Amino acid sequence: MPIPIMQLTNRIMVAMINNNTNGCGKGVGSMMDDRIVLSLLVDNTAGVLARVAGLFSRRGYNIESLTVGVTADPRYSRMTVVSLGDQTVLEQIKNQLNKLEDVRDIKELKPDRSVYRELMMVKIRANAADRQSVSAISNIFRATIVDVGKDSLTVMLTGDQSKLDALVNLLEDYEILELARTGLTGLERGSDDVRYLP
Repeated sequence: MPIPIMQLTNRIMVAMINNNTNGCGKGVGSMMDDRIVLSLLVDNTAGVLARVAGLFSRRGYNIESLTVGVTADPRYSRMTVVSLGDQTVLEQIKNQLNKLEDVRDIKELKPDRSVYRELMMVKIRANAADRQSVSAISNIFRATIVDVGKDSLTVMLTGDQSKLDALVNLLEDYEILELARTGLTGLERGSDDVRYLP
């Protein structure tokens, strides 16, 4: 059943507030103390991903998300790794990554000096009656409907993690058939710390 727009707007605000706190009532800033986002410039060769992931697994730390893609120079790839854990051990991981032959540059992307983005696609079961309300939710988040089937819609959204989580929370009123997220990727702001390779 379609959700009235006023009720929808209120629910979006609640979803965004809830996603900016964890279960203990702590804000995002306190969670960032144990979260590290690393941007690695690596050789575009076989086995690099396994070696990087191996450093984390040997220390017993989970990789929350990992994205890899070729850069403007096809000899190199940029890898964005997000992990949670004790800062001391994560610093040790950074030092170990620096020793890898394939790693050309490593930066920690601090939240206040970086731009983060993630892409998500959600396929929702939606009949003709549901399409208008799903479309209204999508418009508020500036999401794009990229596919329409007889009984489903696929919505695509790019943004930070809390924005994507807020959209998922609202779409839980409908049946989510499939969901895919790319994981976080990011770059430092400005051009002061750009690494130029020969």
